[in-house]
Amino acid sequence: MFLRSTQRIKDGKQHRYWSIVENRRGKDQRVIQRQVLYLGEINDSQKAAWCRSLEVLELGSGAGRQVALFPEDREAPELAEEVIHIRVEQLQVRRPRQWGACWLACELWQQLRLDEFWGTRLPRSREGTDWLSILKILVSYRLIEPGSEWHLHREWYGRSALGDLLGQGEAIELQSLYRCLDKLLPHKQALFVFLTERWRDLFQAGYEILLYDLTSTYFECDPPEEGQRRFGYSRDRRPDCVQVVIALVITPAGFPLAYEVMPGNTSDKTTLKKFLQKIEQQYGKANRTWVMDRGVPTEKVLKEMREASSPVGYLVGTPRGRLTKLEKHFLKLPWAQVKEQVEVKLLPREGELYVLARSQGRRQKERGIRRRRLKKLWKRLQQLQKQQWSRDELLLKLGAAKSEAGNAARLVNLEVPPAQAGEEFCTFTFSLHKQKLRKVMRHEGQYLLRSNLCSEDPALLWRLYILLTEIEAVFRNLKGDLALRPIYHQTDERIEAHILVAFLAYCLHVTLQQRLAALAPGLTSRAVLEKMAALQMVDIHLPTTDGRLLILPRYTQPEKDQQLLLQRLHLVLPAQPCPRISPALPQEAPEVSML
Repeated sequence: MFLRSTQRIKDGKQHRYWSIVENRRGKDQRVIQRQVLYLGEINDSQKAAWCRSLEVLELGSGAGRQVALFPEDREAPELAEEVIHIRVEQLQVRRPRQWGACWLACELWQQLRLDEFWGTRLPRSREGTDWLSILKILVSYRLIEPGSEWHLHREWYGRSALGDLLGQGEAIELQSLYRCLDKLLPHKQALFVFLTERWRDLFQAGYEILLYDLTSTYFECDPPEEGQRRFGYSRDRRPDCVQVVIALVITPAGFPLAYEVMPGNTSDKTTLKKFLQKIEQQYGKANRTWVMDRGVPTEKVLKEMREASSPVGYLVGTPRGRLTKLEKHFLKLPWAQVKEQVEVKLLPREGELYVLARSQGRRQKERGIRRRRLKKLWKRLQQLQKQQWSRDELLLKLGAAKSEAGNAARLVNLEVPPAQAGEEFCTFTFSLHKQKLRKVMRHEGQYLLRSNLCSEDPALLWRLYILLTEIEAVFRNLKGDLALRPIYHQTDERIEAHILVAFLAYCLHVTLQQRLAALAPGLTSRAVLEKMAALQMVDIHLPTTDGRLLILPRYTQPEKDQQLLLQRLHLVLPAQPCPRISPALPQEAPEVSML
């Protein structure tokens, strides 16, 4: 990068405009210059009528005043405001930091009016700690580049422009981050109600259909089983770690309605009844339909939902065992087309409607997986059969092969002869279980749905069930982009507060995603954040002839794709920050690159 000036003659007067530019090689391998920062005109005119004043803040006093800038080699006229001559050749660029994504996170925060909610709930401390700004920092960090609070304190905050945007200093205390977490949980329920109203106002969100599912998140360290940290069924394939279970309710558009943190050994079947009561108490009784995967509801809860004074609608996946029991009843029923490559059969039974769906795409996927695993298992068994193993070694090898094959192992009959005295090596035989294979092939691509919405169109029921992929996408986003896992906190309160911060970050994420769906379809929230992160903020240091230092904080100019994105989202970049002037140059300056 280097400093460049351009000259222009206007009304007989010569003007110079200054910019910081960089060389970039284009597609045709030619070197082109791109303007990174536009500094504007540093007055060249000898007449006061052409002078442009600048408001600066006096460091130390915080008072603002007007000054006029002139290059060192130009004589300035007499002006009402103070005249400062700067040494342009000594210009320095310092403290490059990420600005664009931080600004966008603050914009999303303002769109949800979270200052209105948290302002009275997180007042400043007696020592002057701004808890609201610290919460914004925690949530923005979780949205942009998630990690631990220690990493936020030691590295990320100094490389970001959040301090400039929020009026904070260049450093933040680690204990302030932890203490802020301790203040959040009492306001969780009120936050759910507030966000529900905001999404209704912003996006006309409806809450007639609710998606419910559970996931788990683990602890990377090795804490004991205390509080909610328990060993249990791990969706993250980490049974070696203690975990907590998170139950979540969202709308089909991805707006979260409520969540709950539970002990890591909580069974899915024990959670639904509590959530039904929670939503009813919080939002009142309404005509809602709950969409769930198999394994979540019990027969008792479904019966209560059907027989309630105001029945609650449900649509739930059904285990394959029930499909086997009802198979003979479905055989005589005709298939009905609900979508290309998707057919259904309907079976009314005891106040419920069973929907047997058959998908060609799902059949091809399941068949491909089954063939690959069965082929790999068959090949491994042939290898083991040709080698000589002791009985114990053989049983271990066979167990490992069956475990890797998963459900495909049930299609193979394995016979290991009984142990005999004096036998050094053990052999075995295997064969394909053709009857089980025919049954599996018949059911591939089929799944059974169960609902008490007997009057609904089966195509609508199928589309509602497919919406469960939305809540799976939310879990992937929480665990992937927002790095909910692993958790390093040790107390239940901070564990839940950590999840609440991730929840708030997801609220910003889904707000941006809904904006994109309407104004810039095809883009994801993560892609937009990465594109905006390319906008940097730097400090332009301009020494003056009288020994002072003028500091101009400036964010870089957006490129064409960023300008187009801002235009589509109806976002306007703020004015450049106010310059600052110091009483005198610092005694020792850190090493920087000179332009």
